[in-house]
Amino acid sequence: MKRVITIGGLHGTGKSSAADNISKMFSLKRVSAGGIFRQLAQERGVTLEEFSKIAEEDETIDRELDARIKIEAEKGNVMLDGQLAAIMAGDHADIKILLTASLRTRVKRIAARDDVSYEDALHETETREMIERARYKEFYDYDVANFSIYDLVINTEKYDLDGVTAIIKVALCKLFDEDL
Repeated sequence: MKRVITIGGLHGTGKSSAADNISKMFSLKRVSAGGIFRQLAQERGVTLEEFSKIAEEDETIDRELDARIKIEAEKGNVMLDGQLAAIMAGDHADIKILLTASLRTRVKRIAARDDVSYEDALHETETREMIERARYKEFYDYDVANFSIYDLVINTEKYDLDGVTAIIKVALCKLFDEDL
């Protein structure tokens, strides 16, 4: 069985952490759109905020990310995480998971992860998300507030990482008819 699992959500919802755990648990290759995006920004020597602004004007950046995600979804046996992973995986996805959290919680997590002030993380997050919302609407006619494409939605403020992982594990074991 060529399993394809997607985890989406805004910045700081815990996509990467949950994807790490689940990919190991189910022996899946992990592909992170955010990781690819960060790598491309670093290669260009710019911040994520600056790179988001560049991507706003340069559609080839998104198209490169999209192509990589689609190829991995077609191959299967993969955990895809990213805001548009579910869309890019399309019918290849066995399950599309969305993680949510409030802006305040997400920014606190980002500030801690990136070792920056809350105010700096808030500014960068709001700027990036405003740019991305507009870009996703223009390029894909997709609204990040539309959860209808997801099979499972988890508010990560309600559960710690172990709790989120446990919920996803139960859902996947039921889906794939495996023992817990």
